[in-house]
Amino acid sequence: MARELLFVQAINEALAIALESDPDVIVLGEDVAGGGGRDAEGIEEAWGGIMGATKGLYRRFGPERVRDTPISEMGFLGAAVGAAATGLRPVVELMFMDFLGVAFDPLLNQAAKLRYMFGGKARVPLTVRTLVGAGVRAAAQHSQTLYGMTSAVPGLKTVCPSNPADAKGLLLAAIRDDDPVVFCEPKSLMYAKGAVPEGDWTVPLGRAAVVRAGSDVTLVGVGRTVGTALEAAERLAAEGTSAEVLDLRSLAPLDEEAILASLAKTGRLVVVDEAPPRCGIASDVAALCVDRGFDLLNGPVKKVTAPHAPVPFSPVLEDAYVPSAERVLAAVRELG
Repeated sequence: MARELLFVQAINEALAIALESDPDVIVLGEDVAGGGGRDAEGIEEAWGGIMGATKGLYRRFGPERVRDTPISEMGFLGAAVGAAATGLRPVVELMFMDFLGVAFDPLLNQAAKLRYMFGGKARVPLTVRTLVGAGVRAAAQHSQTLYGMTSAVPGLKTVCPSNPADAKGLLLAAIRDDDPVVFCEPKSLMYAKGAVPEGDWTVPLGRAAVVRAGSDVTLVGVGRTVGTALEAAERLAAEGTSAEVLDLRSLAPLDEEAILASLAKTGRLVVVDEAPPRCGIASDVAALCVDRGFDLLNGPVKKVTAPHAPVPFSPVLEDAYVPSAERVLAAVRELG
């Protein structure tokens, strides 16, 4: 049974289910317990993380399970890797993915490598929740979409849901996975509402989803751009063009077979990604289709991405920076 929840509420529900069902799950991060003050009963519950996703968890599960950390991403990510390697299942909140740069070593050289270097005898069941994306006036240092960086690291898994149901299902699957997972939350979607199944419910990692069937062109999106692709598909339908929309959901592992299966149906492909164009997910999907699906293509692969530039703070420029349905329509029309 499903009911309507905000994206952030779905994440909160997944965290509560994970904490309730497994005593080894812990939550770490800046202000995840509150940090900013105490209520009349003396219980820290001021904020619940940058978007309020952990609100209420401290009261329910206590300070041993939900822990505020110092403002030191390198410190608490390193501690989480160690905790994961020694039996716990930490869920770390890295406020913005932009902060990955000051804490990449624990992920890149430790979490991602330990299982391989110990011949499969070690495991690092770590989940890193982090905000990605532009569109909310957070400027260049808090608006980047960097999931291409973590997707490129062997040993790391990376997912990015586009709706509240997948946010809940993918997060529970990530927490229960025995490998490190970077869980990207598009900040522009955190207060979007959608139907979410009740109870303990998961979405398998590594599987894309066809969210709109079509026959003339495939529009591939991830996170926020799934909505952009759906908007473009509606407008294309009014013009007599049937667009299939594929939500990648998981970037590493990437559901290559789902991409190629959709391309086999339509013969034309447009990839819509909020990240810059160089060395990113859009380029990866395009390369896959040229390499393994060249005979399926009836035209060139088109990419609709952000420009190769920092995210502007100016509202007018930021709106122009983010991929739009108009740009998707233009790309489809270029295919003929």
